[in-house]
Amino acid sequence: MLSTIVSYIPGWAVFGQALVALLVPLLLGYLYKALYRLVGSGRGQSGFGSKTLPQSKPAPGEPARPASTPFSGSYTTDLDAVKSGIGGNCDLNIREFTLADSQLRGALVCVDGMQDDRLLNMKILQFLMYDVPVPPQSYAEAARQLLPFSQLNEAASIESFNKSVLFGHGALLLEGLPCGLLIQLPGGPNRAITEPVSEALLRGPRLGFSEVLSENTSMLRRQGMNDQLEMKTHRAGRTIQRDIVVAYMKDIVNPDLLEEVTNRILKIDIDFLAESGYIEQLIEDNYLSPFQQAQNTERPDRVISALLEGRIAILLDGTPFALIVPVTFSMLLQSPEDYYERWLPGTLLRLLRFAASFLALMAPSLYISFISFHPGLIPTELAISIIKTRQGVPFPSLIEVLILEVAIEILREAGIRLPKPIGPAMGIVGGLIIGDAAVQAGIVSPFLVIVVAVTAISSFSIPMYSAGITLRILRFAGMLFAAVLGMYGTILFFLLICSHLTKLKSFGVPYLTPVSPFRLSDWKDLFIRAPLALMKRRPLMMKTRQDKRKS
Repeated sequence: MLSTIVSYIPGWAVFGQALVALLVPLLLGYLYKALYRLVGSGRGQSGFGSKTLPQSKPAPGEPARPASTPFSGSYTTDLDAVKSGIGGNCDLNIREFTLADSQLRGALVCVDGMQDDRLLNMKILQFLMYDVPVPPQSYAEAARQLLPFSQLNEAASIESFNKSVLFGHGALLLEGLPCGLLIQLPGGPNRAITEPVSEALLRGPRLGFSEVLSENTSMLRRQGMNDQLEMKTHRAGRTIQRDIVVAYMKDIVNPDLLEEVTNRILKIDIDFLAESGYIEQLIEDNYLSPFQQAQNTERPDRVISALLEGRIAILLDGTPFALIVPVTFSMLLQSPEDYYERWLPGTLLRLLRFAASFLALMAPSLYISFISFHPGLIPTELAISIIKTRQGVPFPSLIEVLILEVAIEILREAGIRLPKPIGPAMGIVGGLIIGDAAVQAGIVSPFLVIVVAVTAISSFSIPMYSAGITLRILRFAGMLFAAVLGMYGTILFFLLICSHLTKLKSFGVPYLTPVSPFRLSDWKDLFIRAPLALMKRRPLMMKTRQDKRKS
């Protein structure tokens, strides 16, 4: 009996390898901290920018432009100034006209395709040219007071007038009026509101955000009809500026969290925010971590649910993906459908996702560990079957797994890039053909094909695509650990991941909350989804002003 137990104890060589494998990550950790302090301190000194964007410097030989040129009140002079500033744009449209029954002149300035042409013709040109019901000497002032638009602003300088025109406003110059009038008539080609492609549900609203910020904010208003829903607009971008909306429930959100999010957004200093992913990378706590620290979504219902938990949504003009902060690891494995179904199926589906995420991360590493280092831990009959199927395979288990995993990743990427009717079929058929051909050629074993297939399918079950990418990348690192140290390396890799997640924070909220730090009340919405009748309090991790959902 004793000899049997001793035979399972690994030799000194294995213990030495394990010690080296333990020391190397520690050294890498110290190096990582030093690099993070160095890069972070440099980043903190320069910052992301300031609330006021710096003025761009003129090119060599170009005369410096004045900061602001006020309107002169002379129609001809002001129109010439506008033309000299933005008249070189091929899509600029300047329509000059004469006000009704008078000799007073005016000009409508706009960019083609960015306004509703029908409203421009009916509500502005027709009104000013034919329908102004006042004496001729006061036409200009009457136009400012009587134009039938709710959003009518004034531009005090030529520069602000030109900038507003290029941003999509319709603008008016009227003789006798020492300012420009700005009218917002959004139009032009827009994508129809459809169901989110990246977050399809069997049960739930078929409504997703679009690329138009005003449509997205209006959807939030309709979904969350509450006078405490507050939205604040900020603008970021040095070369091309875009609007950012921060949405929150005023009576629920933690003021410290709101201040922190606002400060980070105001510090963004970059030429152009092409997508909300730029914001996510610029405001996250640890930009060297492979794990995302902001949740992205196309669903208004998910955003409203997050706001009611005390979280904050960030919307960017030009993208349908909103950001939700802070986020924890468990939130990345939750789906809105968990709450639309009854608690029992919702709980089972959530547990299934946690198991699938573990398989997506660890299954290939466990295969390498068992096959190459610890075949004695496999049941005898199964071990004999696996050995028979591996006869004739010319590669070690690591190379065998890498060949199949890389092939699957290439097929997955190709399926995304191909047109929709072809892409899904390409992924499924290509995987079947490559797997069968690899087995027939003796490159991989049939059992490995099953392992890789289960791993790939498990990664598809993760609701957040970005979280799935992270697990797929880390899976390759785990395979290397397993190939060097076997089960010791696999366990060490898993502990390193857990250690990193324990230290990681999203806007001050620990990433593994409510597991670490432990909060029992928040476990009602962790691995299980408790009945709604029992979920009376908001998550304690958010430290909200109101902690009760219901009495």
